[in-house]
Amino acid sequence: MKDNKVLNYIKEVLENRPTDWLGLTTHRLDIYEEQFAKVQFLEKFEELYQASNSDTSVLLELPTAYDYIRLGHPLSCILEWGIAKIHHLDSENVISFSSQSIPLLSILRTNLLQNKTTQVFYTGELPKHFDTPLIKEVYGYTFELKQISSMSEVAVFDGSTVLISSDASIGTMSIADSIDFHIQLHGDLGSVLTVNGKANNKYISDIQHVRRRETIAMTPANSLTALHSFVNQSEIERIETNLEADKASVLSSIKKVTGTDLTPHVGSSGLSIQYAIMMGLIHDAIENHKGKAIKFIVPPNCYGGTNDQARRVAATLDTVEVVDLPVDGDNDMVRSIDRVLEEIAAQDAVPYIIAEIPTNPRVEVPVLEALKSTLSRKRTTPSGTPAIDPVFILDQTFCPNYQFLGEGEILSTVRTISYASGSKFPSGGKCTAGYVVGNNKTTGLMEKIGLHLELCDNEATSFQFEILAQQLPSMNQRIADAYENTREFVNFIKKSLPEAKMNFVSEELAAQGFTPSVFSLDLPTKGTTDEERESYKRKLNLKLINMMISEIPTESKFCVSYGQLKGCYWTIPATSTQGTTKEGDKDYIVRASLSPDLNLEKHKEVFADFVGTL
Repeated sequence: MKDNKVLNYIKEVLENRPTDWLGLTTHRLDIYEEQFAKVQFLEKFEELYQASNSDTSVLLELPTAYDYIRLGHPLSCILEWGIAKIHHLDSENVISFSSQSIPLLSILRTNLLQNKTTQVFYTGELPKHFDTPLIKEVYGYTFELKQISSMSEVAVFDGSTVLISSDASIGTMSIADSIDFHIQLHGDLGSVLTVNGKANNKYISDIQHVRRRETIAMTPANSLTALHSFVNQSEIERIETNLEADKASVLSSIKKVTGTDLTPHVGSSGLSIQYAIMMGLIHDAIENHKGKAIKFIVPPNCYGGTNDQARRVAATLDTVEVVDLPVDGDNDMVRSIDRVLEEIAAQDAVPYIIAEIPTNPRVEVPVLEALKSTLSRKRTTPSGTPAIDPVFILDQTFCPNYQFLGEGEILSTVRTISYASGSKFPSGGKCTAGYVVGNNKTTGLMEKIGLHLELCDNEATSFQFEILAQQLPSMNQRIADAYENTREFVNFIKKSLPEAKMNFVSEELAAQGFTPSVFSLDLPTKGTTDEERESYKRKLNLKLINMMISEIPTESKFCVSYGQLKGCYWTIPATSTQGTTKEGDKDYIVRASLSPDLNLEKHKEVFADFVGTL
């Protein structure tokens, strides 16, 4: 492996890299175009490489690579670019993962949908916790598996051929025509997948989508370690951590915050955790409700990743179906759940409900006693036998401090699992790790979830545990302080622009403990037709956001984060968090999230200026 120009340039970039490359979980949306994810960043990066320009000032001006760092980021993109460059490949053909298992699962998923066979050869060890029977039974994937000692053992095959190898250094693979996909395992850093041959380029977008929804890219911290190994052409440096102590601290903090007794699980992101939840529950249904249909009940306008992942799982398993659950606006969550559970009881199917409380982006909370009553109600199948009781899967990202599940709490008596995205309040925007807890009625389910988190190698990294150990103890205070800022700003907006529709929790709900720091704003509009009014409002949304980020550039960002330590983030759900949601279910409104630390008076001043332009 030699290309001194490439290696030396990357060395210079690493020395001059902006601090945000390692420290942020989200980037600016105003310099990001989703359809050009990674490509746009690398096109500009290539120009800098050709010009031998690695100044920090120009690196700072590069377009956003991905909107969420869990999908990819400058350091993972440069790692993939560098490996591709020295092997004369397109950078799209090299994909890094935090997980060792998911690269193979991504190939198997595509081949399942295409009814194509797969043979998997491996040298040395397979990924940790790799369980062939479980993958075939629960995920529905089929493949042949064989350990080899030399490439001469790779036979010609009418299908896809995958090679898995464990490597102590980065980017040293040899590309053989007989191999369609080469997965290199790099210990705790994760793995790197190389797609070989033009005929296999059609897999790339599908593999990227798996990385987007079921796992994460190699993290910034691990990508940096990998890049140092790559440019120095040396073995990966093992970094000493306090993983055992950090993990114990994090699990203790989560149990204290949530009031639960069962051991929590911590994944590499909120969606990594959600994937483990889904596959763990499917596994439980296969064991305990053999042959019965499995229904995941999901709000059609909830976070796009949740919606998309649920439908992706259903697409691969004949027994799994997604059922819509209208929850916002004119739809009442409790009545919708009751109606859907009656329908599923009539089908004698297994009901799993995924819902956000408060909802996103309308920030609504159902009547909790009514919710508990509906979830607890005994239903019967057409044959008169008891219907399977539901599992309520609660996305608690907006209010992770509310104790739903502890003994004596509102949802302690119905099977309920709660999870939260760690890139929000748990880490203060410093890492992507998410976590899940269950009440005492979910012991078996939580064991299954942990099993699938391990199988997918999606547990949080040591660096993520370190960040959470630092941030979780102060989370509840940060939530309280951010809520106070948000309440004051919401009240100011109501007085300044009373004709706008505000979506935020009431004072009564806040007194009960629902204290989010996010609100959504439906701006007033004008026009003679629906199309004119909608067009006007969408332009007004952008006008407000652009005024905020241009007038307060050190604090206001066009971004999708929430729970950050400083500043105020603005977004339009329809074009960010609801990216894969059906068009008719999208919300073209403004969503803002405030932190405990911002210049609130300046934000009021800019909003007043905005009102003055109407």
